[in-house]
Amino acid sequence: MGVSRQPLRRRWFTTSGADPNAPYQVFLFPHAGGTASMYQAWAATLPSSMDVRTLQLPGRQERLDEEPFCDVTPLLEALQEAFEAELDGRPYLLFGHSFGGLLAYRLSVAAEDAGIPLPTLLAVSGWAPGLRSSEELEAVAGMSDDALLARVAELGLMPEGTTLDPATLSTIMPAMRGDFLAAGSVKNDGAMVPCPVAAYCGTTDPILRPQDMAGWAELSTDFLGVTEFPGGHFYHFDHAAAVHHGLDRQLRRLATQV
Repeated sequence: MGVSRQPLRRRWFTTSGADPNAPYQVFLFPHAGGTASMYQAWAATLPSSMDVRTLQLPGRQERLDEEPFCDVTPLLEALQEAFEAELDGRPYLLFGHSFGGLLAYRLSVAAEDAGIPLPTLLAVSGWAPGLRSSEELEAVAGMSDDALLARVAELGLMPEGTTLDPATLSTIMPAMRGDFLAAGSVKNDGAMVPCPVAAYCGTTDPILRPQDMAGWAELSTDFLGVTEFPGGHFYHFDHAAAVHHGLDRQLRRLATQV
């Protein structure tokens, strides 16, 4: 088992200047269609106390030759194995944005079920359980690439200013479509989060309101509140330093309670 897990560590999570002496491991989970490289600059400015790993799902960049997952159940099973292989005994934080928030949430629930160490903190950004109906998400299966891209732009689910040439478009659309289908396959079971939860969002996000994020209070016995930032769905790229400061502050506060 140990031999088979080594490739999973290299392929599912990317690292940049990993620091084994940092007090915390931090796992970043990008948005639907997102890549690890899109979060490279964002991850680079996190506090030095955080050893950062960013998820790279199949069907994008160096994993382009792999089929994207279109169902959340097998995706989470494979992701959980890779994730557990990354843990090295240090306390850890999960930060997920949009679709990544869904994955981070389900991994925190799975950690309790598997009896492995729980996250010190689950930080969820731009996503809340039950936010969109599975019927709408599943509808992408019948959309053309142009229609899906137009819908993504309409919902503000692509960073502002993003332009795609036909060659690039042909490489990213299968992964984006797969992520939406996976999100649509989720059954909202109301599973409780077994660790503290901090929520983050943009004040003008077109797919949710700050009060939607407050719904996390119903899924956690230790909800740390919602932090709002000016901006839309991708506010966190414009306010990276402030988000990082908030995460560091939460970790320091939680450390004093241990």
